[in-house]
Amino acid sequence: MARPKPATKAPKTRRTALTHTVADFEPAFWPDEQPVDNAVVMTMGALHEGHAALIRAARKEVGADGRVAVTVFVNPLQFGEGEDLDRYPRSLAADVRLAEENGADVVFAPLPEEVYPNGTPQVRLAAGPMGERFEGATRPGHFDGMLTVVAKLLHITDPDFAFFGEKDAQQLAIVQRMVADLDFDVEVVGVPTVREADGLALSSRNRFLSEAEREQAAALSRALFAGRDVAAQGPRAIREAAGRVLADAEGVALDYLALIDPHDFVEAADDFQGEAVLAVAAKVGSTRLIDNVRVIVR
Repeated sequence: MARPKPATKAPKTRRTALTHTVADFEPAFWPDEQPVDNAVVMTMGALHEGHAALIRAARKEVGADGRVAVTVFVNPLQFGEGEDLDRYPRSLAADVRLAEENGADVVFAPLPEEVYPNGTPQVRLAAGPMGERFEGATRPGHFDGMLTVVAKLLHITDPDFAFFGEKDAQQLAIVQRMVADLDFDVEVVGVPTVREADGLALSSRNRFLSEAEREQAAALSRALFAGRDVAAQGPRAIREAAGRVLADAEGVALDYLALIDPHDFVEAADDFQGEAVLAVAAKVGSTRLIDNVRVIVR
């Protein structure tokens, strides 16, 4: 239930508290009983301008007197065998600076034993069929691990609003479905993807790309934009336009290109009309990238 918002005041300078335990987080996030809105932005760290946009959106939503928390936790349950848990970038000091510059009140950066005090959890949430397609097919169990930690962090932070990036479209859809199906008292807000000047979606994994691979990776967004440009011609035209760009792209090993119904994350039929997600996943060099755009299919 949203708390009543106080009158808007002039912006104020914020110092962002860094906390590592639930015991320290709670008094930092709720320093008094003032009834204000609060929001959370959940991340795995290595923050960039895409995360900054999420924090700014959260601050705008809750107002100058509201509270914004950023969680930084590299969740081991989301990484399968052979995936890059140890390689995943970690930059907590820089993350706290970025969070502070963009309006966060608290950064919660727990260790795994704080989030999972009894070790690897025996009981987990299951994403169901939505979590078995596309990213779920490539990374079995990934979305189950994601939902489990999101549910735990929602209980810990108890926000009115939770902000997620639209770049991870399947994650956003599954979190929204969990909140609806399990009656979580929070509003999940999607924030548009932030892109480089050439269209490449910002990602923590972009730092692993060489200069040549960085140029090759821009083909992903070009393909998506090509599909979006012909959305009025229907699903088949969208797929064909995007596919032509990727067919000519050097250095791109395609995993999937799909036009998806965002309500249940199944492939859209050829007679589909309405809002859809045109999504792509591919490896460029050794780095796996995902991207998507929203399209209105006529």
